[in-house]
Amino acid sequence: MDIGILKDIKNGENRVIATPAEVATLTADGSAVKVQRGAGARAGFEDQEYEAAGAVLADTAEEIYGTCGLVAKVKEFEPSEYGLLREGQIVFTCIHPAAHPQEVQALLDRKVIAFTAEDSHRYGSPNCEAAGKQGALFGLESMLTINGGKGKFVSGLGGAPGMKVLILGGGIVGQAALSVLHALGAWCTVMDINIGTLRSISRQYREQVNTMISTKENIKKLLPETDLVLNCVKWPKGCRDYLIDRPMLKLMEKGSVIVDISNDDQGAIESFHETTHENPRYIEEGIVHYCVGNIPGAIAHSTSIAYAASVLPHFRSLAKYGVAEACARDGYLRRSLTTYKGYLTHEETSALQNRPWIRPEEILKITDRVLDPAPPATVTRSDNYIRL
Repeated sequence: MDIGILKDIKNGENRVIATPAEVATLTADGSAVKVQRGAGARAGFEDQEYEAAGAVLADTAEEIYGTCGLVAKVKEFEPSEYGLLREGQIVFTCIHPAAHPQEVQALLDRKVIAFTAEDSHRYGSPNCEAAGKQGALFGLESMLTINGGKGKFVSGLGGAPGMKVLILGGGIVGQAALSVLHALGAWCTVMDINIGTLRSISRQYREQVNTMISTKENIKKLLPETDLVLNCVKWPKGCRDYLIDRPMLKLMEKGSVIVDISNDDQGAIESFHETTHENPRYIEEGIVHYCVGNIPGAIAHSTSIAYAASVLPHFRSLAKYGVAEACARDGYLRRSLTTYKGYLTHEETSALQNRPWIRPEEILKITDRVLDPAPPATVTRSDNYIRL
């Protein structure tokens, strides 16, 4: 199978989905790999390195789309790419389908076999770790007086107390942020709805981190003394409530900071609106908001290496076994199947966009197999089934 590695064109995206190391592995497996010129340049990987690893360089995205059976990149498809998709082509990228109905429609219309990468990670996405760690550092940067913050130093100075930090969500993102902030001397509280997660965090940090059940009431109690809030909660799509609504901003001291790492419209923070690396902050009710939608893109070299390593097994399996067998062998790959030759196969997208869907194992005709298990990617359910 010919595998194509695209140069991402989304504004602010600097990563690449395969480094020369992955290309070398794929070519050693017998796959032909094409890499668009400049695909890895912004992440520190030059074209010559890809050639040395066995890739053929392609001058344009059109060449990649036109000749490769499996096409991969990091971020969502842009409208300019919709017309390049070919029927039966396998595409692998972060689609975020539930939030992008026009993109989903294009995938259905073009009858591609699409995998949304964010649902394919057995051990959690490296991008989540990257967003948590780098998001914590951007929070400290936002606290600087020169950026509108109140000017507190993270661990304090002699005679001056350090920062008090509230981390909403104790998953991969929240724990990654905590690892950075605790090491730098911040006074941290983690909130989550899972008492087991909170107990585990308390033990890991030898009871030096405060933990609380995540409720709006508990958040209100802490906001008046909190300097930095990091939202790391994957908020349920379609939920109309907030963990922090606009009136709650008035509880915080002027110059305090909110970093919305989860970065969702109609997410956990009512005052959220997405920003870019070029203009990352805005101030509302005196509170500095950092809401960049692509935090991992700021550390493109490291995130490209980590992310490419995590998706390499999927590329190898698809190339070796084909779609049906690869999905039977890996439940996380199976649950990330989003569209298949004109059929929607993604449950959350079905529920939120009111589209009929079919389970991946049914459309792939592997229901009679012993399948590798995987939990649902989200809590959102849909019974709007397609019956073949």
